[in-house]
Formats: sequence, C-alpha cells, structure tokens
Amino acid sequence: MQTIKIALLGFGTVGQGVFQILNEKKEEFRNFFGIDVEVVGVLIRDVEKLRPLPAHLFVTDRFEDIASIPDVDVVFEAIVGEEPAYSYLTYFLERGIHVITANKAMFAKHGLSLQKVAENYDATIGYEATTAGGVPIIKTLKNLLQVNEVENIAGILNGTSNFILSEMRTAKCTFEEALQNAQDFGYAEADPTDDVSGKDAFRKLMILSQLAFGRQPSWEDVEVRGIQTLTLRDIEEAEESGMRYRHVAEVNITGSGNLQAVVRPLLVGPSHPLYTVDGVDNAIVIDSEYLGKLTLIGPGAGRFPTGSAMVEDFVQVISSKPKVIIPQ
Repeated sequence: MQTIKIALLGFGTVGQGVFQILNEKKEEFRNFFGIDVEVVGVLIRDVEKLRPLPAHLFVTDRFEDIASIPDVDVVFEAIVGEEPAYSYLTYFLERGIHVITANKAMFAKHGLSLQKVAENYDATIGYEATTAGGVPIIKTLKNLLQVNEVENIAGILNGTSNFILSEMRTAKCTFEEALQNAQDFGYAEADPTDDVSGKDAFRKLMILSQLAFGRQPSWEDVEVRGIQTLTLRDIEEAEESGMRYRHVAEVNITGSGNLQAVVRPLLVGPSHPLYTVDGVDNAIVIDSEYLGKLTLIGPGAGRFPTGSAMVEDFVQVISSKPKVIIPQ
C-alpha cells in the first residue's frame, strides 16, 4: 500500500483542523483509496510553543527543513499573509508537488499566477478553503460554469461581521459590545480590522470574480465599506421597518461588459435570500444564465469547516491525479 506524504505549513486553528481530520479519516483513506496518509513535517513559527502534536512528528520553524523532506506528495498551507506563503507554494508547485491553501490574502493577489505554475508543472492547487470556509462555493462555481455563464455573485463572506450584526440586533448591544462578544467566543481576532472593515470579504470576492468571470475588477475601483459606523439605533430602525443589515460583497458584469464590485452594509427585506442568515454563517447567492438564482449557506470559518474544505480538496487531488496514488 502506497503512503501519501504530507507537509503542513502552519499549525494554527486551520492547520490543527486539517491534522485532526487527516488522522481521523486514515481508515477511510485505506479502504476507499488504498493509501496510507502520513504527515511527515509541520512548519511553525515558534518551536517553543506547546502544540497538540505527537512527539515523533518532525516540527520545525525553518522552511528549508520542510523543503528537504524527500518525496512529499501534497502540501497544506494555512499561514497568514502574502509572503512567504506565495514563495513557498511556488517552490513546491515548480517541483510538481500538489498544494492546498486556505490563504485568501495571498490567493486573491497571486492565485492566477499559482494556477499557471501548477499547470506548467503538472501539479494541482486546491483553494476551496480560501472563500467561505466550509461552504463549497468553489466546487459549485466550477461545475456551474461548465454550462452556465454567471451574471452576479453577492454574499456574506465574513462570519465575524455577520455575527456582530446579528448580535447587535438580537442582544440589543452596541457595535463595541458585539465585537467583544465575538472575541470572547473566538469568532474575532484580537485585531479584527480586516473583518469589520470589509477587507477580508473583498479578498474573497476577488477570488470568486477571477473564477466566475476570468478576471478581477481593478482593486482601486472597488468601494469597500465596513460595519464599524453602524450604531445600535441604525439596527433598531431597520428592524422596526422589517429590514436587516447584512455586510454584502457583490460583483457583476455591467451592460457594457465591465466588471463592477462593492463591499458594503446593505439593508435587505424578508424576501431576500440573505435575510435569515445569522451568526457566523456565510452565504453566497449566484445568478446564472440557465439555473437562475442559487444560494449556498453554511459555516464560514473555524477549525473544522475550513479544515474539511482543505481535506476535500486533497481527496480531489488523489482521485484525479493517478501519479499520486499509483507509483510510476
């Protein structure tokens, strides 16, 4: 039985989720694919920090150590920021090693470049986890685009901001109080700027735009507004009129063929598909040529939703790339 060797880049919340799922599904991989799955190395930032890893597993803070591990088949990347993630993934792809990423900041900017590298070196890059966590929007769009042209994509792409808006409405609290609650529950980082400002949703929207339309609008032309200025009174007035605020990212093609995109708080009524989406859930509404309007809703972040999306990409790799599971 062949062993698939895996390296993990990053062992935060998402990396831990991937590691746990891979270990818990080892028997299924043996039964369904006839392979053993082995994590052979983990790249971390602080070797002194205690982590839930077996003592025998190779752990390092040096990329060179991971790069020198022989016969790695697949790399999972769950670190933060454009660099060094982009350079790391380029390195592996150029060696024909498949990579799976959850890094939306990096992929929004460098995704097209990485896909071209992957194609040139007969490798695969999976990126389902970069957008909407456990919601299978990337797979859905890829399947949809085989027949349909997409006309519009609009969605709640950040669970933190959606939780805050939901909490302000249901608990009758201020933005600051709702943010604190989000941090207490682990839904928001110590620095929540990217989430509440709309930057995180913007990056995910750019990834979806590239896939759906084959291009992105000029970043500087996209209006990005956050939820920081919304007050409890704003929320209450919306509720009194039967409306709710949602933080919506949207991209579409205009009549002239140009792309336009925006990220902003939006008032929606009971008939809108995003009206009932509360808490940390994400939701994406796709308007397509023949299928019409399709809405996907699910958990947008977290250890297991995001980790699950990455492992599902892994299954796609071992299913579609014979050289991964059949020795040459």
